[in-house]
Amino acid sequence: MNKLNSEISQYIKKLAEISNNGNHIQSEMYLEHGIYRGLRDLNGNGVPTGLTEISRIKAKETGADGNTVPCDGELFYRGYNIRDLVSGFLSDNRFGFEETIYLLLFSRLPSKTELAEFKTALAKYRTLPDDFVNNSILKNPGRDMMNILSRSVLALYAYDDNPDDISVANVMRQSLQLISVFPLLAVYGFHSFRHYHKGKSLYIHRPDENLSSAENILHMLRKNGKYTSLEAKILDLSLVLHAEHGGGNNSAFTTHVVTSSGTDTYSSVAAALGSLKGPRHGGANIKVVNMFDDMKNSINVKNKGEIEDYLAKLLNKEAFDRTGLIYGMGHAVYSKSDPRADILKKCAHDLSVEKGCEEEFELYETVANLASDIISQKRKIYKGVSANIDFYSGLVYKMLKLPPELFTPIFAMSRISGWSAHRIEEIQNAGKIIRPTYISVAENKDYIPLSDRK
Repeated sequence: MNKLNSEISQYIKKLAEISNNGNHIQSEMYLEHGIYRGLRDLNGNGVPTGLTEISRIKAKETGADGNTVPCDGELFYRGYNIRDLVSGFLSDNRFGFEETIYLLLFSRLPSKTELAEFKTALAKYRTLPDDFVNNSILKNPGRDMMNILSRSVLALYAYDDNPDDISVANVMRQSLQLISVFPLLAVYGFHSFRHYHKGKSLYIHRPDENLSSAENILHMLRKNGKYTSLEAKILDLSLVLHAEHGGGNNSAFTTHVVTSSGTDTYSSVAAALGSLKGPRHGGANIKVVNMFDDMKNSINVKNKGEIEDYLAKLLNKEAFDRTGLIYGMGHAVYSKSDPRADILKKCAHDLSVEKGCEEEFELYETVANLASDIISQKRKIYKGVSANIDFYSGLVYKMLKLPPELFTPIFAMSRISGWSAHRIEEIQNAGKIIRPTYISVAENKDYIPLSDRK
């Protein structure tokens, strides 16, 4: 068997070489044909592909001379500035994620009565079919939580009496159910992984209908079900900040594309999860934490000069994973600042005080300040560089002692609300299936009979 596997492995390598040798698309050909790779023009602006009312990002403004210049970043959910939304529920000393879900789905802020009714509905939906946890999660333990989440979503299709109905009312029902059960699917999947692959004790806590989404995540995740008020409120804030980010992000765009084909909600959400799983999208905060761990193992982090040298090595592909990236720095849209990072930064500081991690927070701040200047000096950039939300969310999750395996699934627990809003918007405005054009640059060839091929 080992000899056979070795032969197959060598054959696959040979096929890969054939494929690589056949790829003749050079980077300059994209410019020649006017193709914007990644749907971003030469100035880094996104190529418009649709219209949305769900959220808006502001990173530039028109200066006095009429030219567009970078500005402090702003994010709007349904027209409301994210800073105002956060300030509103924090000043009332209450959780904000459920209110954010309502806003994204229904285009307006709920009244007290409407919010209470909505929370009750989410609590009622926060349950899984009989034997689902045992049959779909515990009997099929996996090592990747995003994979578990994806296949659990697809498995729920079989439990839906009306899975293919894409009327707004039915999709709304499916969306609310998925939003409610995402924490259960991810946390139970982690417990399954922890038990079967790590040899740890298995425990499953049922959600408490009297708790918020953030509280339930911590309650179900921890063995004793305990958490502090600050822990729950900061996790809730993180869910709010990750809930939506314009229709152009990869997973939201995926949702629009897949929804436009007329497929079911479960397939659409699974596709969005596949997008978010990618390290260029949802996995960046794990990279930030791992990068800092490598830094602390490689240099004296109390020495500013050594930190500067390490950051330069990162850019030169001489340190960490040698990708040339300083993870958590820079963003495809924002330049001067990421408003989500601004908000989360203050809360990360408060949490660092409660957890006795002030030195860790100070290191992050030092790196954020130094990295911006070093990147500007060493890279040709068209806009400013600042810390993004991934820079601080990884630190926050680490201080909350959340397992790294759940970093991206927590992102999904939040972003499912945005995906649902985009899916419903695409259905309400359904026109054509989204099908962009690729320009073929292959030469025409004469057919060669099999007997004449070499």
